[in-house]
Amino acid sequence: MTTQDDIEDSSAPLVEHLAELRNRLMWSAAAFVVAMFTVYPFAMQVFNFLSQPICKVLAGMGQNCQLVLISPQEGFFVAINISLFGGLVLAFPVIAYQLWRFVAPGLYRSEQSALLPFLIASPVMFFFGAAFAYFVVLPMAFNFFLGFQQFGSAASGAASGAVADAADPLKQVASVPGIVFQGSAQEYLGVTMKFILAFGLCFQLPVLLVLLGKAGLIGSKGLSAMRKYAVVAILILAAVATPPDVISQIILFSAIYPLYEVSIFLIRRIEKTREAKMRAEGTWVDEDEEDAA
Repeated sequence: MTTQDDIEDSSAPLVEHLAELRNRLMWSAAAFVVAMFTVYPFAMQVFNFLSQPICKVLAGMGQNCQLVLISPQEGFFVAINISLFGGLVLAFPVIAYQLWRFVAPGLYRSEQSALLPFLIASPVMFFFGAAFAYFVVLPMAFNFFLGFQQFGSAASGAASGAVADAADPLKQVASVPGIVFQGSAQEYLGVTMKFILAFGLCFQLPVLLVLLGKAGLIGSKGLSAMRKYAVVAILILAAVATPPDVISQIILFSAIYPLYEVSIFLIRRIEKTREAKMRAEGTWVDEDEEDAA
């Protein structure tokens, strides 16, 4: 006797499943290409938006926001990279929907209802991670990095240590060399996108852990016992996902580890809800009492 919790019809042979996968991939690729060409005409507007963190930091230092093109083709590749990045963001809802339509027929209805909220939470958490990187992390990082500039200027008087030019006694040579930021547009874009992607992906941690906890694959006690290993793992992740500087790694760790603790809290809530339901049904077995017996 079949129930609503039975698996939906999945008796199609392997060839039909492969054909279904091909169709879903083709729709996803088509959506990505259309989104990429949609973003391309607005590539410079997107770049202007992405450059606001460093421009605000430079403005605070009294400098003009001016990035340079190292090679003639660099501007074109900047536009292409923005199109690829923006196309993926715009096409993600379609890609996620195609993935869901491919996976859903093989799941129980209860599993479908449990998985769907996580599919919705995933892009939301990515957005929060990207926004955190854009509005908080990038300004802090650029303010720190650009603080190593120094502006050379011609000093006046003997006390300043200025050296008179032999050819022109009125012309003085600056005693302090100028170290001024002249960043490559493509390199800046790469650093900014890396920050945004790193924080967006790392903010998926609670979604993944809570999903595994809801499936019963991990528990809050196990995660609590693994805290010291989680700290090491997050530090390694921060070292890999961010540019090679300690400040960025500390900022990423400071943002990700609290999410680990939030995941433990949420899984503990899920476990309490599950326990209350099973106790009401009379199917709850206390593991501690069972081990003692």
